[in-house]
Parts: sequence; C-alpha cells; structure tokens
Amino acid sequence: MKMPTRNTLTLLSSGLIVLCFLIFGILDILDYVIVKIILFSSFALLAAYLIRIVLKDSETEEHSNSQ
Repeated sequence: MKMPTRNTLTLLSSGLIVLCFLIFGILDILDYVIVKIILFSSFALLAAYLIRIVLKDSETEEHSNSQ
C-alpha cells in the first residue's frame, strides 16, 4: 500500500478535528476540560505541522534557486 501524501494527511487530520468538535458539541461534552485540552492540543499540533511544511518548502525552494 502506498503511503499517503502530506497533503492527504493534513486534510484528514483537519477533517477529523472538525468532526470531533461537531460531535462533542452535539453530545454537549465540549465543556469538559479534558475534551478541550485534547481538541485544542490536536489543533496546535496540526498548526505546528503546517508551519513546518511551509518552512521546509521555502528552504528547498531557496536551495533549488541558488544552484
């Protein structure tokens, strides 16, 4: 089986976070502290991953332009 691309992984993880917000909001358990910690930390990890991708792409672009 072929490994999914980073775009696919990012899209799946962001969709999962949004789905969790929706389900936990409907079930009225979004007010629990542990649920908030889990959801917001997963959102922060996704944001950090996206920043890492952008920085890595800009580094590779700079190296390819200078050669």
